[in-house]
Amino acid sequence: MKLPIISYGDPILKRKGEAIEKDYPDLQQLIADMFETMYAAHGVGLAAPQIGRSIRLFVIDASPYEEDEPGLEDFKKVFINAELLDEEGEKWLFNEGCLSIPDVREDVSRYPTIRIRYVDENWVEHEDEFDGLAARIIQHEYDHIQGKLFTDKLSPLRKAMIKSKLDSISRGQVDVDYKMKFPISKRKR
Repeated sequence: MKLPIISYGDPILKRKGEAIEKDYPDLQQLIADMFETMYAAHGVGLAAPQIGRSIRLFVIDASPYEEDEPGLEDFKKVFINAELLDEEGEKWLFNEGCLSIPDVREDVSRYPTIRIRYVDENWVEHEDEFDGLAARIIQHEYDHIQGKLFTDKLSPLRKAMIKSKLDSISRGQVDVDYKMKFPISKRKR
């Protein structure tokens, strides 16, 4: 089932997600719904806070970047209760966007290599190292479960320059081809 994506301005996006247990209600269905929602919105990642759940869960599918970076053709993963253990290397800029902040793209500086501990959808624990675009997507989604957005990483000047766009998004004054939920809504989707 496609779920509405929570827009910029909703307080849930600024809340740190709670760890979940193996018996979290309808977890497998939630994961399936998150993938369906992400694909319908043409995203490569989606975190539970973006669908109104303040829990430590995110899904990614980096395969749209397979032409840019070999090895991403089947890079589809579920991260539950993730804990970022290490970030290393020289930070690099990449233009990022977010399904909760449509029509806003900005250059964000992130580390090229990360080490992360998490459990997957089968409740198998992993401790893996990722680099390149996979690491970037994971860091972006990890930020969501930490209550952070990519716009939080922008300079004060850059934030000021996009403030009116962000305010419009929180009021629902944006056209998207997927369901959204706005905190201050003039239009319902």
